[in-house]
Amino acid sequence: SNLTTLVTAVKAAGLVDTLSGPGPFTVFAPTNDAFEKLPAGTVDTLVKPENIDTLKKILTYHVVAGRITAQKLSGMVKKGGGMATLTTVEGGKLTAKMDGDNIVLTDEKGGTATVTQTNVFQSNGVVHVIDSVLMPS
Repeated sequence: SNLTTLVTAVKAAGLVDTLSGPGPFTVFAPTNDAFEKLPAGTVDTLVKPENIDTLKKILTYHVVAGRITAQKLSGMVKKGGGMATLTTVEGGKLTAKMDGDNIVLTDEKGGTATVTQTNVFQSNGVVHVIDSVLMPS
């Protein structure tokens, strides 16, 4: 129930079939509150048909190929000396770091999102809930 804005955006972008595919995928899923942090009117503008390419770019920036559990991701951060770089389906990069026990992602514009719920397993991957929308460059 806290991901309805994301579901609406995925439907508007025509990504339902893609994300329902065999995967596996790791999805960093912004909550409704995360979308509300964006400037007023941003979501309404993005879901318009003329902005579908931009919406797809933003949404696929939240998806990484493979099933990366929180344990695996924190291990990657540790192995990387405190940082792990993930390549998104969109083609951009996300940087993962640890802040205490929390995984924090940094996008290409310097924005950050904290993983608030980990390892929501799906048949084709795993979802990690985040508290902000990540933006590609």
